[in-house]
Amino acid sequence: MTRTLFSLILLCLLSASPAQAGTARVIDGDTLDIGDTRYRIHGIDAPERGQRCGAGDDEWPCGARATEKLTDLTLGRDLRCEPLEDDGLGRTVAKCFAGDVDVGAAMVESGMAWAFVKYAEDYVRHEAQARAERRGVWRGVREAPWDYRAKRWRVAAQQAPEGCAIKGNISANGKIHHPPWSRYYNRTRISAARGERWFCSEREAIAASWRAPRNR
Repeated sequence: MTRTLFSLILLCLLSASPAQAGTARVIDGDTLDIGDTRYRIHGIDAPERGQRCGAGDDEWPCGARATEKLTDLTLGRDLRCEPLEDDGLGRTVAKCFAGDVDVGAAMVESGMAWAFVKYAEDYVRHEAQARAERRGVWRGVREAPWDYRAKRWRVAAQQAPEGCAIKGNISANGKIHHPPWSRYYNRTRISAARGERWFCSEREAIAASWRAPRNR
């Protein structure tokens, strides 16, 4: 079976899947779990958990605040997520709703996430409103999360074998891969003697059965 055909079949299966509802466990500003399913919220990109915005005395932990905002939106509420596609990284891309609230729209409107226009333009209007009112990340200096991840990768790749900067760690919780923007990346050490290894991409790590951290 060709990769293209497999992708089409997978997309059809996801499209036919019913929305999943339940209590969410928030991973970061654009990712959450319901039961055993990890969802990447469609159309948005939030600061990574360890990311900071602002400068000097105005610096603040925008990644942590984005995680807190998504928690506030979903805490104690039944969440409904409508699957759209698989992102190839073990997550289901979905539009998620807390009651009548579109969670993606609320995150962007609050200035706690960007409209991820590389993949969808659903929330461009919401971002424009947040920019105009200087909410969240728009109140000062900020770095788009995709630029933050790219910068972290460039720095880590300079020190990683063959530029492959994903750390494949083995712990009591199993085989876990840590990208350079993972909160535990700097403290993770790789021992080839223990069967640990480096990966050149998250897809490569997942294909080798090394899962993402539960809290990125």
